[in-house]
Amino acid sequence: MEQIKSRYKVEPRYITVKTTDGDTISGYVNIGIKERVSDLFTKAATQFIVLYDAEHKGASAKVLFINKNHIIWAEPEDN
Repeated sequence: MEQIKSRYKVEPRYITVKTTDGDTISGYVNIGIKERVSDLFTKAATQFIVLYDAEHKGASAKVLFINKNHIIWAEPEDN
């Protein structure tokens, strides 16, 4: 069976964000073809970021969609 190539580039980065309600959430974002994590916030047209394998309120392996308007700060993990 012939393999199908993905149409999307996967470039995961681990980040932590703090939201306006005081929650701190950690997980992976896919920056795809962008150069930096900050490009997700400044150059992406979408209003939401997607965190996967996220840790939030003691639960892990969650997928969360977070509205950028509700993020106070975001910190990428150094590689």
